[in-house]
This record gives sequence, structure tokens and C-alpha cells, in this order.
Amino acid sequence: MLSQDVLDTGSKGSYVLLIRVAEAQIITVGRLGTIPFPSGDYAYIGSALNGAKARLERHLRKEKKIHWHIDYLLQRSDIRNVIVCQTEERVECSIVEALNRHFDVIQGFGSSDCRCPGHLFSAPQEMEQQIMTTLDSLGLEPQMIDCRNPEVTHK
Repeated sequence: MLSQDVLDTGSKGSYVLLIRVAEAQIITVGRLGTIPFPSGDYAYIGSALNGAKARLERHLRKEKKIHWHIDYLLQRSDIRNVIVCQTEERVECSIVEALNRHFDVIQGFGSSDCRCPGHLFSAPQEMEQQIMTTLDSLGLEPQMIDCRNPEVTHK
């Protein structure tokens, strides 16, 4: 789980889950239906204006009730890192718009409550540096949390 020092209980903001799909697979994702996921790296953009720490800890748990599109993917993949942008404002759609210039979007994934094309992106290469640069360009202050060692953050 995430340490108290990394993200306090009252933290709010948007986040990017950096996900690795080890082997190509086809996953049924709720009403979206069947989606092929080639092996590779994915980035999911979300927001947690009512508490980022609890939301991220939920995403990191393998055992949970399926609620969101991302839950279907996380059952069969691993979160490698999380990028957190602490803010009081809803900025996830702005992040999606900016990342859409750099990566391929999975249509409709995670965007049932907004007009974005999707909140999940894929890329054949690692995405971390481009995402950090993009978040910086939006005036956010991204912090990366290494999920293999959640005590460590990088700016």
C-alpha cells in the first residue's frame, strides 16, 4: 500500500496509472464489450477529488468488486507506477486531450461520464517520460510513485 508520506489521506487530484500487459489478451469490459489488449504499456487517466490515496489503494488491490472499466483490465495486468497531480480542480479531461497527441487511445474506455474519446492509452514503448513532460507542460506538478517500492517518489 501507499505510505502516509507519499500521499496523505486528504490529497485530491488526478492520476495516471502506468500499466503493463505482459501477454496479449482479449478482455470483456462491461458494456464496452470485448477489447483486444496487445502486450505492452498502457496509461489510464483518472481523478480522485474525494481522496486520491484511497482511490489509488483500491486500484492497487487485486481483490475488489468490479465497478469501473479499469477494474477489468487491472484483474489481468500490473500497475508499475502511478503519477499523481495534486489539484483541487478536475483536470483529467485536459490530460486526456494532451496525451491524445502522443499515444493511441482505446475508444470509450473509462470515459462514460465525459466526452473524451477514452481515458486509456497504449504505446509500443515506455510512456513515462512523455507523460511527465506533458503534465509539466499543463502546469501540473506530477509525482511518480514506484508501485514496486511505494516509499519512493520522483518529480
